Amino acid sequence: MTDAQKAYLTHQRHLVQLEREEERRLHLEVIQAMPLVKRVVKGYSWYPLQVTETGYGIGGRPTVTVVREGEEAHQFRSGTSINLFTSQPQPPLGGNAKHSAGATQRAGVIHYIKKNRMKIVLGGEDLPDWLKSGGVGVDLMFDERTYVEMDRALQLMETSEGGRVAELRDVIMGVRAAETRPVPASEVAHLGHLNESQRAAVQNVLGADHLSLIHGPPGTGKTTTLVAAVGELVKTESRVLFCTPSNSAADLVTMRLAEMGLDVVRTGNISRVEEDVLRHTLDLQIADHPDTAQVKKLRKEAAELRKKAHKKKGRDKGLLFRDAGRLSNWARQLEDRTLDHVLDTTQVVVCTLIGSAASILSKHEFKTCIIDEAAQALEPATWIPILKANRVVLAGDPFQLPPTVKNREADKKGFSETLLEKCLLKGNPGATELKGPLPGKLVPATGNLLQVQYRMNEPIMGYSNDHFYQGKLRAADLVAQRSLPGVPLAESVVFIDTAGTGFEEKLHKRFKSRYNDGELNILLEHLLDLRSSTPPENELPTVAIISPYRQQVVRAEDMIDAEPRLKDFKLAVNTVDGFQGRERDVVYLSLVRSNERQEIGFLSDYRRMNVAITRAKKYLIVIGDSATIGNDAFFAGFLEYVEKNGLYQTAWEYMK
Repeated sequence: MTDAQKAYLTHQRHLVQLEREEERRLHLEVIQAMPLVKRVVKGYSWYPLQVTETGYGIGGRPTVTVVREGEEAHQFRSGTSINLFTSQPQPPLGGNAKHSAGATQRAGVIHYIKKNRMKIVLGGEDLPDWLKSGGVGVDLMFDERTYVEMDRALQLMETSEGGRVAELRDVIMGVRAAETRPVPASEVAHLGHLNESQRAAVQNVLGADHLSLIHGPPGTGKTTTLVAAVGELVKTESRVLFCTPSNSAADLVTMRLAEMGLDVVRTGNISRVEEDVLRHTLDLQIADHPDTAQVKKLRKEAAELRKKAHKKKGRDKGLLFRDAGRLSNWARQLEDRTLDHVLDTTQVVVCTLIGSAASILSKHEFKTCIIDEAAQALEPATWIPILKANRVVLAGDPFQLPPTVKNREADKKGFSETLLEKCLLKGNPGATELKGPLPGKLVPATGNLLQVQYRMNEPIMGYSNDHFYQGKLRAADLVAQRSLPGVPLAESVVFIDTAGTGFEEKLHKRFKSRYNDGELNILLEHLLDLRSSTPPENELPTVAIISPYRQQVVRAEDMIDAEPRLKDFKLAVNTVDGFQGRERDVVYLSLVRSNERQEIGFLSDYRRMNVAITRAKKYLIVIGDSATIGNDAFFAGFLEYVEKNGLYQTAWEYMK
């Protein structure tokens, strides 16, 4: 390893630590400092809860399923670290006058959430005795494990002197040339459902000995291409590892792979609890194995012995714990054999980046690791699954949203720059360097650019294509001329200008997020016009209202809830970040910013705007103040584009 590589990895570990300390600080100072009632209101706690089910999962870990009343918004997601607690005082343990601190709480991880129902995997060997005593709740906790695994991966790279890990590290870091073999077009000619650029990407994956890069702009069928590549890889490889940054993305790709007829095992936590995902989870596949009944029996007997041991003293106590340990070891050996059988006989293992560090995968290696949405993943997290494979495929789009970084210093020092972005810039296989729209840096376009998009009509696609993708994208014939009934194709992109109306932005004092009620009023008028102009015999279009600002989203939700004329509309309201990867027939984008200083804040992250203007399939309506945004080159270009290729309106037309 070169000195430069060592310095780079040391720098990455420093950035991981900065981010870790920032998230811990925010958790301690903001969340844990709140009283329980406030944590519940803010969505950081669920309380009170009813325990509906208990059991034991993989590795003998206790599981608890809880439900709450109501379905208010909350901060919990599958994979989130939590603290299960009871507010009820507990009797002393083992005759002690004072029970130990922590006896009324237990750390765990959310296995899945569905509406008001949560399944939790707890730490420890046994279920808490107090689950039936009432007053049960769940607190959001700081997730230390993510940072531990990222740091461990960086350490492993730093200490690897030979073998495939060091070789792959050197190729990805640009120290060593990647090797590829030419794959004739005839080998992928049977993939008739793919277009030419998609088949070329599959060719590159099959021929790469170390690294393959796939650049997938919005709507270009990146996941379709990756699923097709997996179908080819499993013809010559025993297993493929497929990773994503999020549980929701992992669930979606699990369903896509299963639809192809592949044997898939989804490990880790899940965000979807539909049958299509559940039947492919490791838990369910283990549950169907004939040895599992014996494992459960042994675990139950071991748990009963440990309970008895707590009530005994001296030699009897020790003997009971010894017998419980023997039963637990026997159960573990049986389960390990079952796990290995399931993982050895599957074709694809799907998990999150952090999930790839799970102990159940520690003995398993893979020839190929595919990482989807790599442009949304922190670099150290990306290395975790890479170190389990002989070659890697990185797929994503660096012109869409980067990973979230909370520490400002870490962000300034490049922590949000992803491994995909860096590989493309280093001129790795298939990469070319082009001057991009982000100030002061080269932004990649790749030879493995997927060039046909299947979402947007041509006017909606146009500005993003020109500004971000050098005009290389084309709309598929199926969507190119498609528009909303009653809306001419030439008016598929609308900008409603609020300049001169006095609709200035406001800052919410408590949440420090901006909003603009004037823009929402205009949006509502336009939406009601769209509703009334849709003929009764026509199916209503799907609609999304998005904004870069959370407070604008909250107010938009309240506005929609209060409008009875929109009750039958299929409406989604979300932030731009929350809507990445999704699409609707009609999208309203509220920019919010309107001030005399012409400040646009994080609207200046053009990647966020690229996501925003590429969500609509047939009709895009952007509402904003040209006097505020017009001095920025990106937005000035967009306004000019709409004047030439869309419909430029003034808000006065909607002020009734």
